[in-house]
Formats: sequence, structure tokens, C-alpha cells
Amino acid sequence: MRVEDLDVGDIVYAAITIMDDGSIPGGVEGEILAEAGTRGVITMIGHVEEQPERSVYLVRFEDQQLNLGDPVGCWVEELMVEPVTLN
Repeated sequence: MRVEDLDVGDIVYAAITIMDDGSIPGGVEGEILAEAGTRGVITMIGHVEEQPERSVYLVRFEDQQLNLGDPVGCWVEELMVEPVTLN
């Protein structure tokens, strides 16, 4: 299964550490929003007006207490379907 096959309500994981790039109102540029491997849930799927072929996923990632945080806009390459397993 691919991220592109998922829908609202589906679980995803951060493929990389996701940081605020300065585009979040009231946010702090450079702040870590989700560490790589953090579980989240898709809350909305849309696209960028200037790039309608490119989907953006709003994801609420869990914190240390398993509470869902504020929605974070993510590109498909920043997400994965399965958690990373360490051998």
C-alpha cells in the first residue's frame, strides 16, 4: 500500500523528522513537529493551488502521552504507511 492510496482517518508515520519551515502561523521556524517514525492520523487531503497535481496531507501526530497534536501539512514523501522496524 502507498500513502497515495490512503484516506482521511488512516494511520501514517513520519518518514523523516518534520520541522516547521516558517509557514505555520504563530509557529517557530525550525521547531520539530514530528520525529521520524511518529504515528499520526490523516485529517484532510488537499492540494496546493499552484500545484493541483501535488497532494498535501494534514496529519495530527501523537505526542509522548499519545495525544494528537495540531494538524501539520505534509507532502507524500514525508509520510510512510508502515512504521520502521529495527532488527
